[in-house]
Amino acid sequence: MLITSEEHTLNLLTLNCWGIPLVSKDRSVRMGAIADKLLTGDYDVICLQEIWSINDFKMIRAKVREQLPYSHYFYSGVVGSGICMFSRFPIQDVIFHKWPLNGYVHKIHHGDWFGGKGVGLCRIKFKNMRINVYLAHLHAEYNRDNDEYKAHRVLQAFDTAQFIRMTMEGVDAIVLGGDLNTEPKDIAYRLIRGIANLEDACSINNNNLGTNECANNSYTSKKLAKQEPDGKRIDHILYHGSKNTKVKVTQFKHPFPKRIPDRDFSYSDHEAIMASFKLKKGEYEFVESDVRESLKEALGICEMALKSIKCQRVWYLIVSCILILLLASSMAFDFYNLSAIIGVNIGRLFLTAVLCYAIFMASLWTSVENNALKAGYSAMELHLMHLNNQLCSK
Repeated sequence: MLITSEEHTLNLLTLNCWGIPLVSKDRSVRMGAIADKLLTGDYDVICLQEIWSINDFKMIRAKVREQLPYSHYFYSGVVGSGICMFSRFPIQDVIFHKWPLNGYVHKIHHGDWFGGKGVGLCRIKFKNMRINVYLAHLHAEYNRDNDEYKAHRVLQAFDTAQFIRMTMEGVDAIVLGGDLNTEPKDIAYRLIRGIANLEDACSINNNNLGTNECANNSYTSKKLAKQEPDGKRIDHILYHGSKNTKVKVTQFKHPFPKRIPDRDFSYSDHEAIMASFKLKKGEYEFVESDVRESLKEALGICEMALKSIKCQRVWYLIVSCILILLLASSMAFDFYNLSAIIGVNIGRLFLTAVLCYAIFMASLWTSVENNALKAGYSAMELHLMHLNNQLCSK
């Protein structure tokens, strides 16, 4: 615990590095430039997302080791969670909580499921304080008008907030850094802040510092740049003090230049953000937000998702029955032409593959998604009931 009135400064940076091998543009050059840039700043803690290659993590670790000797990569899923942390101060403990819902296994072009995403926690010893640093990268929003992952992201946000709330006991301060894929007015953002009672480090800045699809980023399309020049603020640094520690934000900014030196492209398709905190002895004062309306909205989203799963299961079962009939009827015909035999067998193989997929989706996958949604729904319902009881008892 904090036992001195001395004031300490903690500088934290977070960046989505867009490091998908064979997909992300200019990845190897950008990763090296990111590592070089991290050396030039006075950072105490660095939270990175989308480090999908372990070799990129090892390269950055080797470059920053003198200034940031402590690091941790959160392994998960098929290709790793993509999140990692570097620290100037010792990491005492780590834990990773994988979210029950992480997108769809058959949406290979999105790929979120393969990362086994979740929220990571590194507890660091900062001076004579214990600080929980949380890292998260919520599911991407691929289509805002028709967001098929909204329920997934809502449950990830609720899960993250609950995880923070249940692991923050006994520490002097907590900080969450990451690409939350949610804007300040969105339900997922409101859930994380409201349930975990977190403050937004960006609140000290009068400008809306966008972090993605910004006009001055080389990877932003001209169309998006014209629609919203400032971009979207979906990367966040959130924080909370304790009964022993006052936390105050003194600075919040974009620390990286718009282009890599001697190159015509940016460090990532996201902008890095950095916050400076002043920590000293004293009781942290905060206003507890009323998250009940947000929980009601989240419950409604989950209800719609559960109804959608039921419809999907019925359609997959219908498709399965149709495919079984087609395969069975194809057995009734005899073919003597070699080309016809080859064509029919290829068709049967294709229909069999589609049938296996439909049966998998109708049985195993919809059951997994259904149970995950029900579990999240029950937990949110219980939390809302608890908040209502608290209000009635006052």
